[in-house]
Amino acid sequence: MNVRVEDYISAKTPEFAAALAQLRAMLREILPDHIEVMSYAMPSLRARIPDGKMIIGYAAFAKHIGLYPHSGNVIDKINCAPYKTSKSGIIFAPGGLPPRALVAAIIAQRQRELAAGYPIAKG
Repeated sequence: MNVRVEDYISAKTPEFAAALAQLRAMLREILPDHIEVMSYAMPSLRARIPDGKMIIGYAAFAKHIGLYPHSGNVIDKINCAPYKTSKSGIIFAPGGLPPRALVAAIIAQRQRELAAGYPIAKG
């Protein structure tokens, strides 16, 4: 069964759906020429060229939303304070969407990583 991004968002509670819709709009504004797909069971944006690499994805969980740059080498290079981070992304409450500047910085770091040759994740 192919789940569409719209279906993924609309299946969430109103609070989460609203936050996911805002995040989706922000990501599409930052990456207007990228393809929106479902990857790893989450909405994601993929580059059209070269090779269509994944740039960023997001997902809702029971109590938070996560934003994931599809790499374990990105988040530790960005100052994500005051957001909680893991090696793979940042997490936030539905009412605490990260600012556009932080999201853009995460995306820019991911794009730099891909341009440099897609290094193997440390770990």
